[in-house]
Amino acid sequence: MTAMQQTCTTPFVVNYRMHSVAVFCGASIGNKPYFVEAARAIGTALAEANVTLVYGGGHVGLMGQMADSALASGGQVIGVMTRLLVDKELAHKGVTELHIVSTMSERKTMMADLADGFVSLPGGYGTLDEFCEMVTWTQLGLHHKPHGLLNVAGFFDPLLAFFQTAVDNGFLWQAMLDMVHVSDDPKALIAALQGDTSLPKDRWSK
Repeated sequence: MTAMQQTCTTPFVVNYRMHSVAVFCGASIGNKPYFVEAARAIGTALAEANVTLVYGGGHVGLMGQMADSALASGGQVIGVMTRLLVDKELAHKGVTELHIVSTMSERKTMMADLADGFVSLPGGYGTLDEFCEMVTWTQLGLHHKPHGLLNVAGFFDPLLAFFQTAVDNGFLWQAMLDMVHVSDDPKALIAALQGDTSLPKDRWSK
């Protein structure tokens, strides 16, 4: 693990208690068995930690695997999905709550409102969009919630390298990169988010 991937802190303290986590991940399962294993593991870990899972509401892909695992472990699961995707019969019918919204923007906003922290698993364009928007909201001071990447088999290594390049070239503040917790262990990642009391206030607080 590189220094960039280790949990870091900054001197700006924010009092914090995490009861729910929004998890962003693929609507596909990928082509390696360890992606499914990781999705199931974080669903179980959240349930065992008594942390409510907030996610995109689907029954397919890593989303469905994660939700099924959390529910099987006695966890609370809240899904948020657009009407379009519900009409395509992609909604999970067994979740604790399912919120139906009109647009993808409303979906992200509701997930952010319902969550005390964020974790991203492997996925594609949608997952990257969700992760970047939530981190950007922290950068702008719109919320002060911790972020994590479940770095399954080094999946996010190229993304982290890109962000470090952005830091090196003056387009990203180092503290905003350091605030993203990175681990390949679901339980360790959840523990890091729960213990995070030192998020930057916003991008101008140096």
